[in-house]
Amino acid sequence: MVLAAHTFNPTILREYDIRGVIGQTLSERDARGLGGAFATFVRHKEKTQRPKICVGFDGRLSSPSLEAALVDGLVQASAQVTRIGLGPTPMLYFAVKHEQADGGIMITGSHNPPDYNGFKMVTKSGPIYGVMVQEIGKIAASGAFVQDKGAAAQKDVRDAYLERLLKDYDGVEPMRVVWDAGNGAAGEIMRRLCEKLPGRHTLLFDKIDGTFPNHHPDPSVEENLAQLRAEVIKNKAQLGIAFDGDGDRIGALDEEGRVVAGDQLLAFFAQDLLKKKPGATIIGDVKVSQTVFDAIASAGGKPLMWKTGHSLLKAKMMETGALLVGEMSGHIVFAEQGFDDALYAAVRLMGLVSRTGSLAYLRDSLPPVFNTPEIRIPSTEARKFAVVEEIKTRLEKSGVQINAIDGVRVKSGDGWWLLRASNTQNVLVGRAESFTAEGLEKLKDEMKKQLQESGIKI
Repeated sequence: MVLAAHTFNPTILREYDIRGVIGQTLSERDARGLGGAFATFVRHKEKTQRPKICVGFDGRLSSPSLEAALVDGLVQASAQVTRIGLGPTPMLYFAVKHEQADGGIMITGSHNPPDYNGFKMVTKSGPIYGVMVQEIGKIAASGAFVQDKGAAAQKDVRDAYLERLLKDYDGVEPMRVVWDAGNGAAGEIMRRLCEKLPGRHTLLFDKIDGTFPNHHPDPSVEENLAQLRAEVIKNKAQLGIAFDGDGDRIGALDEEGRVVAGDQLLAFFAQDLLKKKPGATIIGDVKVSQTVFDAIASAGGKPLMWKTGHSLLKAKMMETGALLVGEMSGHIVFAEQGFDDALYAAVRLMGLVSRTGSLAYLRDSLPPVFNTPEIRIPSTEARKFAVVEEIKTRLEKSGVQINAIDGVRVKSGDGWWLLRASNTQNVLVGRAESFTAEGLEKLKDEMKKQLQESGIKI
């Protein structure tokens, strides 16, 4: 079948991926059109006549059919496709490097509800995001595909991926660890990994199931960690580890069952790495605690605040040569790996806790603060960006200290608060942090006041 021009629903072309609701804004026709457009895009970007593209998919019920349609579109547009099958997103990133491919696409809905799905894209030059996503959409809409038959073949990269995960384990004592895959795409690899790691491992929900029958696979939401917490306490475990739906974000609990946030993990990894590489740049997103940036500086590193979003952070890492990148939501990127891989981060965390003796000790080493989790405020796709701009304009006129690299992060004597437009959902995202409970209430009131002035009620 000859590829024809295809127009995507504009709501699915996101800042750093393509994502929509199956049967409403996303279909197999979109997957096929994307295949043709992506192969054409990579052919020009990487200057190759027959681009080599790796394709993987997660455990959602719609993923196999989307994968088949995507591969068909890629092949029709000259691509040589390596199909790596079911697994986590970082295994796809690994395959692109391992196979020396020109690009890769992962079919995944990440941590969204079961009726969502989408595509994360990468080339050997770096992540696909922003204007590049829009450019791929324009190629599809114009029908300007390369019309030249390629080919597709299956390849199992699981053993090679597992070998890479295990390579940097540096623990000194066997540990008791509870793992929760949340029925997400990391389940099988997690199980095989635990068979090779030393210690006693308790596995929760490692069967891949796209209906997510036990809990939603988003470890940044504390209620999703309830079963993991119960097992950590029951087993007197030293560490609890959770993954999101596609295995690129990590969640962690200490031996007391307390949440250790993604930005706190960034601080601990940075302190450890900076012992060997003092002066290195460490990047955190705008939601990261000030205590984390302070800890990086105290350890001899160069902290750099950047925009939220795994693709944006990875691009900044390539630009700056940073040693480590992380965000509050649990995306962690080590320079040795080069991409966000929660399974790899889990192995490194095991090694770190094994060597230091206690994650609770590390957690308590950071100054105590009063802060909010991510506050998600419903909005519309257009209004969420307008609200942030309105608030930014008012704050600039008032003379307060703001950082506007991604939304507005407002600093005062009480601490800081943040408001930004989500790039993946129709919500505004807020956060506030202070060293006192009273200060936190003041910061939340300031944020609420600004939202109310823009017609947003909380």
